[in-house]
Amino acid sequence: MDQWSKIIILFLTIFTIVLWSGCRERNGSTQSDLIGKDANWSKGGEFEEKVSTYEDEDRHIWQKPDRVIKLLGNIEDKTVVDLGAGTGYFALKLLNKAKKVIALDIDPEFIDFLERKKALLTPSQQERFEVRMAKSNDPMLKDGEADAILLVNTYVYIPNRVQYFRNLRSKLSPGAKIVIIEFKMKDIPNGPPPAEKISLYDVERELKEAGYANILTDDTALDYQYIVTASIN
Repeated sequence: MDQWSKIIILFLTIFTIVLWSGCRERNGSTQSDLIGKDANWSKGGEFEEKVSTYEDEDRHIWQKPDRVIKLLGNIEDKTVVDLGAGTGYFALKLLNKAKKVIALDIDPEFIDFLERKKALLTPSQQERFEVRMAKSNDPMLKDGEADAILLVNTYVYIPNRVQYFRNLRSKLSPGAKIVIIEFKMKDIPNGPPPAEKISLYDVERELKEAGYANILTDDTALDYQYIVTASIN
């Protein structure tokens, strides 16, 4: 092999490594640079900080919202509840798939924020999108109203969870599914402080105690969070 051939092979090798590394970062293997420097997932954060964190333009890379929404199944003729909707990150994405979306939150600032977002929707979308103020001990849902419920980074903050989810059962329609997303207890570069996390085991245990069945867990699909799905039958 002559000298020029060796130089060309060396150049192509270096180029391939650089290209592969860049793709690897964007695909989620190295994602610390995709998390906003001022990200604040803590319950005690300022409202503006939370909005910046929840609405970060790179969140979709590690949150994988399409994968999360698919867990709810076919929802085109369903009423889906985003419990703890925050800024509506998931609620508005659900609106593209579901018959109706109810965005619930207990924080008046987020309720106002969601109402402002709703005002920007088309009239037909507004008819299918409801913003509703909930209570810490009551989701303020009607009996059998929810065909599916999504909780993202919300479960851990609910007080008296076992009793809350026992009461929630009557709000679900037959065959309704619940999807819970929470940050892993592991040492990860994203998420709230350890005191504001809950273990996957504890979520499973509490749901069983509250009377739920078909409890499935996934600790690998998302980079920083685990997934728990359950139903009442």
